[in-house]
This record gives sequence, C-alpha cells and structure tokens, in this order.
Amino acid sequence: MANFKFNHIALSVKDVNASVDFYQNVFQFEELENTASNSKTRWLSLGEGRELHLIPRSDAVIKTNKAVHFAMATSDLTAFITHIETLGIAYSDWKDTPLKNYVRDDGIRQVYFQDPDAHWIEVNEAF
Repeated sequence: MANFKFNHIALSVKDVNASVDFYQNVFQFEELENTASNSKTRWLSLGEGRELHLIPRSDAVIKTNKAVHFAMATSDLTAFITHIETLGIAYSDWKDTPLKNYVRDDGIRQVYFQDPDAHWIEVNEAF
C-alpha cells in the first residue's frame, strides 16, 4: 500500500478575508499562494508542509459540535491563552466551562474556541 501524510484541511467560510485575518492574528500563519486555481480560496501554512485552505461560501450554513475540531499544539499554552485573551477570544474547556483549560487523563492541558464561522479549534500542549 502507498504511504500517506497529512496535507491540508479545508474549511468553508463566509468571509475569507475575515477568516484569514483571524488565523493570522491567532496563529501567525503565513499565507501561501493558491497554486490550484484562480478561485478566491486562500491558503495558509500550518508548518511542516501542512496547510489550511479557506474556501469562501457566503451562503453556507456551518454547524459543528466540539467533537468536530482540529487541534494545534504549542510549547507554551499559558502564553497562548494570554494571547487569545488579549484578542478577546472566548475559550472553554472540553466541558464548556468558560475561561478554563482542561487537563486530559494523560496530563495534557487544552483549550477550545471557535473561529468566525464557528469551526472548533483545540490548542493543547502536546508539543
């Protein structure tokens, strides 16, 4: 069987510019050239050859629950929490307790928040 590696995640977004601003402000993701088409889809680098593709769909109804999320790991969760608090981003633990981080059974702390289109994002310290 062929080998596989993770390439990208694609999200439908109502306002692609607002979403790019959000992800760049929160994570400092670098924008990449969309080499696939001349569409308004914008690409951001997640690092290590992995990408986030933001696909504009102004009429999309986006509804997910917290179990449908993607996760980013950081070496300093405390500093990241301070950063998103400065940006005015509400966060919670897995159980929806506002402004609280959650400690998994393996000792890893994590927080959850949503982007402008209500996609769930987890940030944890499993770096």
